[in-house]
Amino acid sequence: MLKRFAVPVIFLISLSFMAFYSTGDKAHGYIGVKKCGMCHKKDKDGAQLKVWEKSAHANAFKTLKSKESDKIAAEAGYTTPAAETEACLKCHASGYNAAKELIGKKFDVADGVQCETCHGPGEDYKSMKIMKDRKKSIENGLHAWENEKEIEEMCKTCHNPESPTYKEFDFKKRYEEIRHNIPGK
Repeated sequence: MLKRFAVPVIFLISLSFMAFYSTGDKAHGYIGVKKCGMCHKKDKDGAQLKVWEKSAHANAFKTLKSKESDKIAAEAGYTTPAAETEACLKCHASGYNAAKELIGKKFDVADGVQCETCHGPGEDYKSMKIMKDRKKSIENGLHAWENEKEIEEMCKTCHNPESPTYKEFDFKKRYEEIRHNIPGK
C-alpha cells in the first residue's frame, strides 16, 4: 500500500522542484534600509541614505498609521486599518507580503518605501564583491534601471490615479527630489 502512494508523491515533489528551479527565479531576502545605508551614506558616494531619509518615501508607512488614512481606506471599502490593507501597503511599504524566511533581522516594514522597493531585495547582492560587479549584482537580484523612462514607469506603479489620494505626478520634478546617483556617474 505504501509503495502505491510513494511513486506519485515522489513524482509530484520532483515536479515542484523542477518548476521552481527551471525558471531560474529565486526569491531574494530583504535586508532593510539600515543595512543598505551602512555603505550608501557617504557624500562622496552620493549620500543615498541621506536623500532617502529626507524623502516622503521614508515616511510612507507612517502615513498609513493615521486616522485620516484609515478613513480613506474605509471610504474605499476596506474593513482593515490602512496599515494592514494590502491595497495601501503595496505602495507604502517594502516586503509587507514577503515570506518570513526572506525578512532579515534589520528589516522593518515600518521603514516604508525603502531601498529594496526600487532596487530589489538585497540579501544576495549586498556584498561588496558582488556590488562592484554590475552584472553579478543584477544576477543576484538588483533591479538595474537602464534609463529614466524605465524609472518613470516603475515610479508610476504607485504614483498613479489608482491611489485615492493621487495628485498629478510630475516625474521630472519628483525624480530630482529622490535622485541619488554616485557623483560623476
